Amino acid sequence: MAQGTSRSAAPAPTVGPVVLSIDAMGGDRGPEAVLGGVGLAARAAPDLNFILNGPEADLRRILGQHPGLAGRCVIRHAERVVVMTDKPSQVLRHGEGTSMWGTIEAVRDGSAAVAVSCGNTGALMAMSMIRLRKLPGVNRPAIACLWPSRGAAGFNVMLDVGADVRADAPDLAQYALMGAAYARHGLGIAAPRVGVLNVGTEDNKGRPELRAALDLIAASAAAGRFACAGFVEGTDIPSDRIDVIVTDGFTGNVALKTGEGTARLIRDFLRESFGASIWSRIAALLAMTSLRRLQRRIDPRRVNGGVFLGLNGTVVKSHGSADATGVAAAIDLAHRLARSDFQRGLVAQLAEAGVSGMSGVGAVPSAPVPRAGGAN
Repeated sequence: MAQGTSRSAAPAPTVGPVVLSIDAMGGDRGPEAVLGGVGLAARAAPDLNFILNGPEADLRRILGQHPGLAGRCVIRHAERVVVMTDKPSQVLRHGEGTSMWGTIEAVRDGSAAVAVSCGNTGALMAMSMIRLRKLPGVNRPAIACLWPSRGAAGFNVMLDVGADVRADAPDLAQYALMGAAYARHGLGIAAPRVGVLNVGTEDNKGRPELRAALDLIAASAAAGRFACAGFVEGTDIPSDRIDVIVTDGFTGNVALKTGEGTARLIRDFLRESFGASIWSRIAALLAMTSLRRLQRRIDPRRVNGGVFLGLNGTVVKSHGSADATGVAAAIDLAHRLARSDFQRGLVAQLAEAGVSGMSGVGAVPSAPVPRAGGAN
């Protein structure tokens, strides 16, 4: 992992097994898809163990279909489930005892390093804020996503993509610090380039709060160990001239969903074009290797997983509609963040930049000891 050159270096990689807490009931496709993703991730990462949150009888039945998970899972029984139609206010009043609640509690009590859920985004953020609490000095937590790009790391970071539709200048400045920390400790970019998403790159463009935010971000760049790249436009989001894109949750979420929809549209157009005639199908066969490479690069499932930043713990939000491949991608992201000791690095980064009240955080939990009888 690349390190910066100022006072604090990136944390050393975590040694030993990593435990992730999984909301087995949160996705639209049910626990079968979630546990399918757990199985895929487990095969790719032998050092991973899991706490599965949900109805014990159901999860034991599904685990029986995944012999490779034997001995690597602990079940924490949760009778109830947060559904997509639940309002965050309702969940906060009645959420205790749900699989989502248990997933977050495992991070709160130190049993797991990162929580992963495909559930209701608003409810997950509200519950995470209540149970984990915001880091001191952070006003509004943000959701950061990885955007495929031409940059050296292969991805750019964009935040906020949906935690809060509003953001004023100080909020955007904090997003810049947190996004830079994510790029540094999650992607290994020593000095990330941070830009503010706007309708143009000229200094006089955009709303007053964007111009004020840019001034604050430029002033904190040295302490935050990042380069202020000024205003950027939508065409810069996947480019190699930027590493972190800062925006409010409304704009970021629209951009994210637009990008995902465009990727699916291109994939569908290619399928239709290469199936249009016998000659097209022959051309597709000749170009199969290149087409598969392109499909992988534009597959939204490959970058599934938004990270909640600004909390006393790390939470990864997977798409509610994610299949096993998408869930595995979110788990892989959670694994990489835990392995790099990302949360400690984020806290250190904010403290170094002068965000008040920051202090050290605990070590990543080691693997749980399964109860007798295999998966527990």
